[in-house]
Amino acid sequence: MNTETRSAGEITPPVVRTPTVTGPQDASQWTAVTRPLPEEMAKELDLLAFAGDEGMLFMRDGVGLAARGSAFRIPVPGGAAAVGHVRAILGAVVADDPMHRAASGPVAIGALAFLPHDPGYLTVPELLVAKSSDGTAWMTRVHATEVDAAQGVEHGSRLESSEMVGPTSAAWSPHGFDLHSTVTHEQWCDRIATAVAAINEGPLEKVVLARAVDVEATGPLIIGEILGRLRALFPSCMVFHVEGFLGASPELLVSRKGSAVRAHPLAGTIARSGDPETDARLAASLLASSKDRWEHSLVIDAMAALLRPLCDELDVPRTPTVLSLRNVSHLATLITGSLRADQVHDRTSPTALELAGLLHPTPAVGGVPVELALATISELEPVPRGRYAGPVGWVDAAGNGEWAVGLRSAQVSGNRARMHAGGGIVADSDPLAELTETQLKLQALLAAVVRP
Repeated sequence: MNTETRSAGEITPPVVRTPTVTGPQDASQWTAVTRPLPEEMAKELDLLAFAGDEGMLFMRDGVGLAARGSAFRIPVPGGAAAVGHVRAILGAVVADDPMHRAASGPVAIGALAFLPHDPGYLTVPELLVAKSSDGTAWMTRVHATEVDAAQGVEHGSRLESSEMVGPTSAAWSPHGFDLHSTVTHEQWCDRIATAVAAINEGPLEKVVLARAVDVEATGPLIIGEILGRLRALFPSCMVFHVEGFLGASPELLVSRKGSAVRAHPLAGTIARSGDPETDARLAASLLASSKDRWEHSLVIDAMAALLRPLCDELDVPRTPTVLSLRNVSHLATLITGSLRADQVHDRTSPTALELAGLLHPTPAVGGVPVELALATISELEPVPRGRYAGPVGWVDAAGNGEWAVGLRSAQVSGNRARMHAGGGIVADSDPLAELTETQLKLQALLAAVVRP
């Protein structure tokens, strides 16, 4: 395995050729048929297997959704910051949905760019299966309305045994890998020092800087295998895949189910050793760290300020907890709330996607103040982030949904993958410590991608 630096080339998502719907009038030409799966089939359903190498996936602890095909896509020309039109488009789809569950009926899935105004799109899949924590599962088929509706309902009422598992790849896994950092360690530490100097001069308080690493394999990277490893390594994380963008995110940007809203931001990181006593001491030192607590408070305060006007109730714990993953621990705060009852009743409350657009980019992935931090990121990061650290998830016609921060992620195309890792820079950040943090975070993806 070689590690070296090189010039940064683009690793781009695949071109999607599928119908585009730009407004409710076009959306009304489509029908979504939802039916429950039989109990035994629901019990056996493996979302990752169903998605296969080509499908879309968003799951945690075996619960979530998987999809295949693209019925149509919804353009988001204004990026995550301008997503209000998606509600009307999904609402115009003709829904045959006796279940009325979150993620039933028409569902749009996507991974949006980190830069909040960069264009993107969401996909309404042809076939989607969802599995709930109560063990129930269902399927939704989306087809053009002119297709025989009776045939659509009949086909939508069952899941063929051949559809339980996605297509398997006949290719062998790659046997060799080269790693290329897009900047040297010295260059990266110099960039961190530049950011610290800018923070000490003000008014920038925090900026999150990320660096990129490219992987080249001797053959095509098999997405289903990578996702399987991520699920095994990080079962409590949100394992996702949208058109080559995949990962296992530990950070919930926001979710909405009815009036209930949740967010679980992370900021502040320390390594784990694998020894329980040592890890307990490390976790205690993380909680006691004034630098990490300050960095964390910037995130929580900013998110709470945005959510509070939308909620009748919002619970924001005063003290963070420690979320421990396989190789690192993070400071974490679970924010829970209830959207304003009057807005929920008249369906004017924000959808999960609109909440994600409101919150993104949080200070956990951008900085404070936001616009100055984004300008600093553009100046100091040599490789564009693309969809890294952007919102990834789903939203349904009722406004329910779940959006993760696209961390611990990679953009995979053929035999190449690009992954990023970053850290929050504040006034007393140490460049070498920040470099080490990115190395720890990169291990999560490298452990799943690089298997010589």
